[in-house]
Amino acid sequence: MKKLKVDFDEIQKAMEDVVRDSFDYFLDLETGEIMSLSEDVLSVMKSNLHEDEYDEIGDDIEYIEFDEEPELPEWMEDEMEMIMEILFNEERYVRIPERQSGEAYITMKNFSETLSDHRLKEKLSAALNGKGAFARFKSVLIDYPKERKRWHGYNAKAMKKAIIDWLGSLGVKIEQTYLKRKKEGAGYVREIDL
Repeated sequence: MKKLKVDFDEIQKAMEDVVRDSFDYFLDLETGEIMSLSEDVLSVMKSNLHEDEYDEIGDDIEYIEFDEEPELPEWMEDEMEMIMEILFNEERYVRIPERQSGEAYITMKNFSETLSDHRLKEKLSAALNGKGAFARFKSVLIDYPKERKRWHGYNAKAMKKAIIDWLGSLGVKIEQTYLKRKKEGAGYVREIDL
């Protein structure tokens, strides 16, 4: 198994962006870096490249020729080389999957069961019924800052396990993990070794 340093917070943010209408996320299996790529640029690139070209080009992305040269705004051109590197180097870059809604639902339900405040437990249980459960759950917790903070810790712990499992399925073992809270004002920084 390959050892890798990763930032759990960044992977968690990527996994919890389940809509992916603005960005998609990739993990660099050599450095542990998280790459955020614009969906606009990705869709332009994919629409102008044919899948059979991926195999033919190999690592030589400098020689890619488009059927039609895409017209891109200047800000998109900066990302093109990085996107091409990722698209043509699948053994190094892996797409970070979205968190499954079923897993998130179970985590919220399990958290609700840990509460000693029966009124809050009932509110959260009601919030979890039907469509829009995620937003309702978070909305209920707004009025309970202490429990909202506890929820974030509980959810982060569940996500950490999911991330470790996902990385394990890729043949990656965590060398060292670090959760960062930048010291800006009342924040703090901490490192956790596995």
